[in-house]
Parts: sequence; structure tokens; C-alpha cells
Amino acid sequence: MNDASRGAPPAGGYGGLPDQGLASAVPAGPTYDSDRGAARLSGPLFHDETPQEPMPPSEPPEPSAPQPRASRKQQRERKQAGRDLRAAIGVGIGLGAVIIASLFIWKAAFVGVIAVAVVVGLWELTSRLKERKGIKAPLVPLAVGGAAMVVAGYVGGAEGAWVAMALTALAVLVWRMTEPPQDYLRDVTAGVFAAFYVPFLATFVALLLAADDGPWRVLTFLVLTIVSDTGAYAVGWRLGRNKLAPRISPGKTREGLFGAVAFAMVAGALCLQFLIDGGTWWQGLLVGLAVAVSATLGDLGESMIKRDLGIKDMGTLLPGHGGIMDRLDSLLPTAPVVWLLLVLFVGAG
Repeated sequence: MNDASRGAPPAGGYGGLPDQGLASAVPAGPTYDSDRGAARLSGPLFHDETPQEPMPPSEPPEPSAPQPRASRKQQRERKQAGRDLRAAIGVGIGLGAVIIASLFIWKAAFVGVIAVAVVVGLWELTSRLKERKGIKAPLVPLAVGGAAMVVAGYVGGAEGAWVAMALTALAVLVWRMTEPPQDYLRDVTAGVFAAFYVPFLATFVALLLAADDGPWRVLTFLVLTIVSDTGAYAVGWRLGRNKLAPRISPGKTREGLFGAVAFAMVAGALCLQFLIDGGTWWQGLLVGLAVAVSATLGDLGESMIKRDLGIKDMGTLLPGHGGIMDRLDSLLPTAPVVWLLLVLFVGAG
């Protein structure tokens, strides 16, 4: 998600030689011509040196025209990490409308939304692997198997998801055999990783949906993840001083993590108390804490992948957001965490 939740290098240089003191210390040796910025040999050992005309003083540079000071609005826009804030808000509202409508009108339609997000995410991930590393993870078996994995999880539960995952991994191994054996192990390893990272983790959203109160469980999962990211951004932007993981994501701060935890725990208490059947506020505190940790780790995990690939975003499909994978980074690892805790606290439903 956004790295902003998460200032100038120290001045340095070499000092010039002193204007006075050098000639008196070494009267017969070289002196430093500070006007020319270079050493010039002079003194009694060089009587045949031809006198040179003194260099005319250089004219001072013309003062440049004063640059207009950026307005407060422009300064705020520069803090958005180069994002188009209006486009980001518009896209976010549009995605939210699609999710809410499909979630509460027809549950099967939301399964389709998950499957489409999985296929697009796999396309982005495999495309970046090929472009930046030359890794050819086979997209066709991943896309077909990933969509089937989501449907199997919704219909057959966790067992169906595991079976679909195994069959997808097998399909990746076989599909890659149609090409030369060079880099076979590298490509199929990347393919199995992609199958686990995107569709298998997304299957837990379908498992949440399959419960009797599934739409409310999915809504709780989405709200807690979004609130965690928002709390990290708000607190980190205002109070962030200490870096959380500077080698992975320099924008993230420890203060931002504390903000994520606080926001998510409050939201979790409210959601478990009022949205989940049989849930209580203290259970929501634990769920919120777990969501803040898993969402942060997921964000850091994708940041690690993007740093290794040397890219900023996984794609450009969503204006102001990047790609689908840039929106799924904190959601994917959080889904199994929320599913497991809700099963432990209130049952499978």
C-alpha cells in the first residue's frame, strides 16, 4: 500500500587553503593563488619566471530571476509520493462500489470479482518477472488454476482450496516442459510461488464469504485492512521519525506502525461487536492487532519484491494506485489471518 506512512543529506566537502599564514610559514616555496583556484610556483628560486598580467576579476553572475514559491496546495500534492490524488480517490470509490454491490447483492458475483483480481494480479506479477529477471513463469496454467482455486475454496472449503493448489502446481510443472529445459527449475519455482502468493492467499477471502454471515466477515476483513493502512499513513506522515525497515521501505516508520495498530484495534472492537454474530469487542482488539501486523508485513513483502525487480509499481492499471498487486499487497496475507481468528472465535459459520 502507500509507502508514505511509513529529510537532506549532511553537508560536506573540503575546505579551501587559508588566505594568510601559508606564505609566512614557507616564504620561499609555492604559494596558493586563491583568485585562480590553483597553485602557482613563485619565489627566489624562479627568477626567470615571466611576469604575467593579472587576471581581471571575474564578473559576478547575474542574479537569477526569483522562482515563484509553491503554494500550499502544490506542497501538499508533492507529499503524495508522485500519485494523482484525485484519480486515486476516484478509483478507490469506484472499486469500493463494485465490491460492496457484489458482496451484498449476489455472493457469487463477488467470487467472480476475486477471480478477476487474481488473474490480473498473476498477469502483472509474471510480466514483471519476465521483463526484469527473464523468469518465464507460465501464465496460462496459473490463471486457470488460480481462478479454479478461488471457486474451489468457496464451494469446497479449505480442502478444495488445497486440492486446487496442488493441481495448479502440477500444471505449472507440466506446462513448462513444452519449452527447452534451460532455467526449468527457476521458472517452475517462480510459478509455484506465484500460485501460492496470489490465488491461494486470495482463496481465504472466498472462505470468509462462504459463511452464513460471509458478507459481513469479508467487510470486516476489508475495513480492518484499510483502517490499518490509513492509520499507518496518517500517524507516520504527521509524527514519523524512526524508520521501521529503511532497507526495504524507507517511508515506513515505527510511529506509523503504532498508528496502524491503534486504528485497527479500535475498528476491530467495533466490527466484532456490531457486525459479526457472536463476536465481542475484546476479540476485535486481538483481530485488529493481528491485522495491523499482517498488513504491514504484506506491504513490506511486496516492497521487497519490487526492490529486487527494480520497479516502483507492479502495474499501471489503476490510476493513482499503480497495479492490482499494489492494492493486494496488504490484503493477501491478511485474509488467512482474519479467517483463522474468526473461525477460532465465532466458528466457521
